Amino acid sequence: MDKLNYAVLKETGYTGYILEKAPEKVMQFGEGNFLRAFVDYWFDLANEKAGWNGKCVLVQPIGGGLAKLINEQEGLYTLHLRGSQNGEKVDDARVISSVSRCLNPYEDEDFEEVMKVAESDDLEIIVSNTTEAGIVYDPVCQLSDRPASSFPGKLTQVLLRRYQAGKPGIIMLACELIDNNGKELLKCVNQYIDQWGLEDGFRKYVNEDCTFCGSLVDRIVPGRVRDPKEVAALEEFHGYADPLLDVGEVFGLWVIEGDESLNDVLPFAKAGLKEKVFVTPDMSPYKKRKVRILNGAHTGFVLGAYLAGENIVRDCMHDETIKGFMNKMLYDEVIPTLPLDKDDLLAFASAVQDRFNNPFVDHELMSISLNSTSKWKARNMPSFLEYISLKGELPICLTTSLAAYIAFYSSDIQELTDKGLICRRPAVGKAADLDDLTYTVSDDRWALEFYYEHKNDSEEALVHAVLTNEKMWGQDLSAIAGLEAKVVEILKKIRTEGAKAAYAACL
Repeated sequence: MDKLNYAVLKETGYTGYILEKAPEKVMQFGEGNFLRAFVDYWFDLANEKAGWNGKCVLVQPIGGGLAKLINEQEGLYTLHLRGSQNGEKVDDARVISSVSRCLNPYEDEDFEEVMKVAESDDLEIIVSNTTEAGIVYDPVCQLSDRPASSFPGKLTQVLLRRYQAGKPGIIMLACELIDNNGKELLKCVNQYIDQWGLEDGFRKYVNEDCTFCGSLVDRIVPGRVRDPKEVAALEEFHGYADPLLDVGEVFGLWVIEGDESLNDVLPFAKAGLKEKVFVTPDMSPYKKRKVRILNGAHTGFVLGAYLAGENIVRDCMHDETIKGFMNKMLYDEVIPTLPLDKDDLLAFASAVQDRFNNPFVDHELMSISLNSTSKWKARNMPSFLEYISLKGELPICLTTSLAAYIAFYSSDIQELTDKGLICRRPAVGKAADLDDLTYTVSDDRWALEFYYEHKNDSEEALVHAVLTNEKMWGQDLSAIAGLEAKVVEILKKIRTEGAKAAYAACL
């Protein structure tokens, strides 16, 4: 079957939106599944709905990448957004035409092409998602490198060429999943300006004419379809082969931190996407919303759900007790502590249930359980403490989630190995049919050693040791009135009656 390109797509009779030619207004560092299912999708919608008339030229951040394949397909690829909306199964397919080409700067000819784009009158925006490790200053990088090995080094080379060509500053949208991503990237660029001895005029250009925006990105992107039978079925359905076919969840949110004047250049507000892609002077409340509601829901219920015999997030949404526990935790204990519009918070929490119920994604509870000590501290403890401050009482669901965390880390401990802490879960629920009930707790070594050292403790001794461990929580949680006795009570209930009974008691 022919591979997707403009001619092949035309032959299939495709009737969706397509834009074949347009100026390259965006330089995008990264060509992987996430950016193509997220950033390039929003620009594609902007072309369709706002007549933005722009293309994204992609730049491989590392030597090995997708440039050859993307160029063979003339930038085209199919995106399937799959999931659940209002309880209904959704699978929407769209051919994305917002990408013009992909450049590999590790090849001399393409490095020069990157620099030509840098000098272009059309360029307005640079976007990046080079993983959490991408925004890092590496003093090994030199201005003469073709290209610099670090992403901030490459970006400094691009901006210097643009400055030397006398072109206007750009808007930089950093999408990496680190705190203050835009500010950290600008900091790295300034370090290269210092290291490379670049002129003060360029420093002024970078810091005053260019706008470095932090951003919060939110979309689960499973990526490629790996099942050969499904690949064959999709090829038959679409009428072409597409090795670049990408899959993401239906939900998507892009919060860009900056002045609202950015909307004069960014096309998203004009495209009517303001509820999904928007500019705000302070994105911290939205980050807090995501961490406390979406991530906090995961950490809050999965450990107990696993002990109750569940394995997959979606299955938990079909269990009225577990789903009820999660919803009560979110609506009664987390949302009241958040500084955002109540209707907005309720809508976001409602979407979480649909996202967790995605019929296309088998999200394993054990994968979410990784590093739950630091996750509970970052995702759940702030809501827990603020609820107590606000209400003057313990939040029952969040307190139960803390007890479930302790139960998960101490369930019939077998041994401590190089891979982690080996525990056994009860033979209940779906686990009742398993021959091997052992599971491996993965966390910082000191946390695993702590639980192994306390494996023979009574519930009272264990809970006291956990709550007073300031390395875990940054404070002594046993000082909270009534907490220690309540956690002991719930832990005993989990161990004698099961985690689901503990969840049910909250309802």
